Amino acid sequence: MIRFDVVTLFPEMFAGFAGYGIAGRAREAGLWRLQTWNPRDFTSDNYRSVDDRPYGGGPGMVMLAEPLEKTLDAVAQSQRGGEGTDARGKVIFLSPQGRRLEHRRVLELAQEKVVTLLCGRYEGVDERLVERRVDEELSLGDFVISGGEVAAMAVIDAIVRQLPGALGDGRSAQEESFAHGLLDCPQYTRPEVYEGERVPEVLLSGHHENIRRWRLKQSLGRTWLRRPDLLAGSSLSDEERKLLDEFRQEQRSGA
Repeated sequence: MIRFDVVTLFPEMFAGFAGYGIAGRAREAGLWRLQTWNPRDFTSDNYRSVDDRPYGGGPGMVMLAEPLEKTLDAVAQSQRGGEGTDARGKVIFLSPQGRRLEHRRVLELAQEKVVTLLCGRYEGVDERLVERRVDEELSLGDFVISGGEVAAMAVIDAIVRQLPGALGDGRSAQEESFAHGLLDCPQYTRPEVYEGERVPEVLLSGHHENIRRWRLKQSLGRTWLRRPDLLAGSSLSDEERKLLDEFRQEQRSGA
């Protein structure tokens, strides 16, 4: 089991996410736990203030260090006293300035027992809190969203999918996009003909080796067309190079 502690001003956002789909079923099966922590519960003034104007001027507000630090103290204390945990979880700050999350890092995080996710809001978090308490900053990509909650849900979902027993078919996590550094191949289901478009004959052949080679070729080709950067950092086998060459030739000939 993995435990997620999420520091957020909007804990209600996680109720629906944690109760439905793969994540919901995995939670019911006891594969993961979720606890949310609201920094407003750790404020020291009557207004429950969690933000203030930035020094140096500028638009927006910045999240205060003290309520967040007190929240993280409470999280760490809870983790130390929790069943099966003997140390605080790695504190991850969801930030557009962080390292872009990739499949390899998801697999590493899936091995953890406890993960703490800090969700920023407004113009960000006081840098002193980041320097004092954050172990790692992660980003979903080069774009900005309103807060870290959506990013935290994405991180949790990606990790939960890798937990043994979370998916109905154990092969699913191994065969989906990025699992082997490539995009997934095209997928088809019934009917065989839809709006005049037929399912590729090879998928109807029942010939497992031909189907495997076709899927690998399409996966390589789709990655070459859409994410060539993934191929640039990979070492292809002789078979993969041959299949990719075939795909390129088919593209040039219009096959």
